[in-house]
This record gives sequence, C-alpha cells and structure tokens, in this order.
Amino acid sequence: MSHPQPAGAVAPPPPVPSPPAPAQPPERSVAWREALDRLRAAATTEPGRLRIIGAVLALLLVAFGTVTAWQVAARSSAADDVVHRSQPLSAEAADIYRSLADADTTAASGFLAGGQEPRAVRQRYEKDIARATELLVKAAAGTAGSDTSRSRIAELNAALPQYTGLVEAARANNRQGLPLGGAYLRYAGDRMRDDLLPAARGLYESETGRLGSDYGDAKAWPWAALGTGVLALGALGWAQRRSFLRTNRVFNHGLLAATGATTVVLLWLAVGHGVARSGLESSSAHGAESLQVLNEARIGSLQARGDENLTLVARGAVLTKSGDDAYEASYRDGMGKLIGGDHGDPAPGSLLDRARELADDTAGRAPVEAAIKDVREWQRRHSGARATDDGGYYDQAVPKVIGETGSTGESFDRVDDELRQALDHEQSEFRQAADDGRGALSGLAAGAAVLAVLGAAGAVLGIGRRLSEYR
Repeated sequence: MSHPQPAGAVAPPPPVPSPPAPAQPPERSVAWREALDRLRAAATTEPGRLRIIGAVLALLLVAFGTVTAWQVAARSSAADDVVHRSQPLSAEAADIYRSLADADTTAASGFLAGGQEPRAVRQRYEKDIARATELLVKAAAGTAGSDTSRSRIAELNAALPQYTGLVEAARANNRQGLPLGGAYLRYAGDRMRDDLLPAARGLYESETGRLGSDYGDAKAWPWAALGTGVLALGALGWAQRRSFLRTNRVFNHGLLAATGATTVVLLWLAVGHGVARSGLESSSAHGAESLQVLNEARIGSLQARGDENLTLVARGAVLTKSGDDAYEASYRDGMGKLIGGDHGDPAPGSLLDRARELADDTAGRAPVEAAIKDVREWQRRHSGARATDDGGYYDQAVPKVIGETGSTGESFDRVDDELRQALDHEQSEFRQAADDGRGALSGLAAGAAVLAVLGAAGAVLGIGRRLSEYR
C-alpha cells in the first residue's frame, strides 16, 4: 500500500538507463594486436631484433630458392617442348604438306603417262597418301591443346578421301581413253589447291607459331628469381655489416656460408640461363629458321612441278582473267618465289637465296648450291618443253616433262633430293644446338633449392650464435 507524499515534496527522477557495454573485439583481432605488441617489445631489445633479422633472412633465402626452382623448371620444360614437341610437330606438318603436294604432282605425272600408268609412279602416289595419313594421326595426338590445329586436321581428314576418290575416277577414265579423265584430274587438283593444301598450310603455320612461343618461354630471363637473389644477397650483406659495427667481428661463419650459397645460386642461375639462351638462339637461327626456309623451298618446288604437269593435262582449258594459261602462270609465280629470274644467282630474298645465307657451314651450303644449279637446269628444260607444246607437238612435249632422262621431272627429282639433304643436315644442327641449350639448365632447379635451404640454415645458425652471447 503506497503512502501519500507530503505536500511540497519533489518526486525523484526516473532511473537513467546505463549505456550498453562496448562490443568485445573479435578474438582474431586481439591475437593480432597481442602479437604486434610482442613484436614491438621484442624489437626494443637486441636479442629480439636478431630473432627478427634471422627470420627475415631465412624467409628471403627460402623464397629465392623456391622462385629459382620454379622459373628454371618452367624454362627447362619449354626447352624440352622445343626439342621434343613443337619443332617435330612443325616438321611433320611441313611433311604433311609436302606429301600431299607430291601426291598431286605424281598423280598428274601418271595421268600424262597414259592409260598404262608406270608402277613406280603408282607406288610413289600411294606412299605419299599413306605418309600423309600416318602423319595426320600423329598430329592429332600431339596437338590436343590447339583448337586451330585440330580444326585443320579435321578439314584434312574430311577432304583427303574425296581427293583420292577423284584421282581414282580420273585414272579409271584415263585407262579407258575417255577425255572425262582430264576433267576429273583437274577437279581433284582444284580440291587439293583449294582445300587440302590451305588446310595443311594452316596446320604448319599453327605448329610453327607454337614453336616460336615455346622458344620465347624457354629464352625469357628469370627476372623474379634474379631480383629475389639480389635482394637476399643485399640483406645478408647488411646483416653482416650490422654485426661488424656492433661487435667489431669481421666474420660470422653462418652468415658467410649463407652469403656463399646465395652467390653460387645467383651466378649459376645467370650463367646457366645465359648459356641455355645462347644455345637456343643458335638452334633457332641456324636450325629452326633454316628448316622453315628449306621446307618452304621444297614445298615451292613441288607446287611448281604440279603446275608444270597440269599445264599439259589441262591443255589450255584453264585460263587466267587476262587469257593466259592459269597453270603456267602459277608455275612462273612459284619459280619467282623459289629462285627468281631465269638465270644466274638466286634473286635476293628468294627462298633459295635465304636458304644459302642461313646455311652456316659447307655441309649445309653444298646441297643448296646444287639445288640452285638444278633449278636453273629445270627452268631451261621447261622452256624447251613449253616451246614444243606451244608449237603443236604435244606428244613430243610430254616426254620432256615426265621422261626418265633429260626431262624437267629428272631436274625436279634432283632438286627435291638436294633440299631433303639440306633439311636432314639442318635438323641435326638444330638438335645439337638445342640439346646444348637444354643441358645448361640441367640440375639447376634442384641445386638452387638445396643451396637455398642450406643458406637459410646457415643464416639461422649465424644469428643463433649471436643470440647465445646474450644468455
């Protein structure tokens, strides 16, 4: 029961609510703050500073070893790809192109021989088709990561059976003496030029581009590793100078050992990568680049030979817009790229001129010089065959093109064999230089990791020796 308040009394104020308790910081923030406080407290004493210095030096050295091993392993892997994957695939892609072009040329030669196709010509055609098919299978297995290459391989696989079917139809009609055989062969040649060879060219360019990319990865300087090494070496030098200024002791054996290990890794990295880079550049300039030009020259000679044969097969049925024989015009263009002009030395910048310049020894230069001589003889014989055909003596012109002796076919076979010899030599030069470059990186990744760990251990022991003086 409440009692009445006396008159004039003042009512007490209502109670004031107490402010909310401050939110407690998360435990993680508290832990970080405590750790920082302990670190600041430790840094105010010499033993604490030494512990921090030792930890930083050990981390730097371990980081140096890790980054060095990682970057060296990446460059060594790229160098392996150059030798074992991208360069062989590029060479095989060029061989696919060459096999297809030679098959087309051989099919035309067999057609010109008449209904009874020579057995050797037939076997050569079948060998070219089998070789192209085999290399397509290998390329499909080796280019799993390239969309462009897979697309080109699919185009080749789809178009090759159609081409061989057209050639068989042309052969069958030619055996029966039907003029329709020439139309089938011209259509087969168009499929080869419009579908198969452009797809093979695209595959070759894709694989050659990947070879260039692998070369770039293998030759790139490991700047991160070099920078980390210089930083670690500088930190070790600073730590030893600090120790000398505070103790007047010239040497700290642990820090000195760490400095020696770091110096060895840094020099090994710089010299090893420099030697590897030099070897890879040599393999590129005197191997891969020569191979590329020689492949282009061999392909160019095949295309010129195919045009020469089809000039006789078509017999003027295919003309350019200006009214010239289309296959003869294509032959002249191909010869212009291959050697330029009709006599004398190759024109500057032509394929055979570049191949001769890139050959860096007599063994590589001799077959190219022989090919130049035989291409000139080929041109002279071609002019004679064309003059005979243009004079209306077709039956006499055919032996001058496909005959066993004294023909343009004989000259072409010599050129093809000489270019193959030059390719074999340059392939050997490439492999030797590339292997020398790869060998310079052998053991560097593992050695850098081991020496970095030993250096970190030396730094910790060296700092520990100083700490023992405060106990």
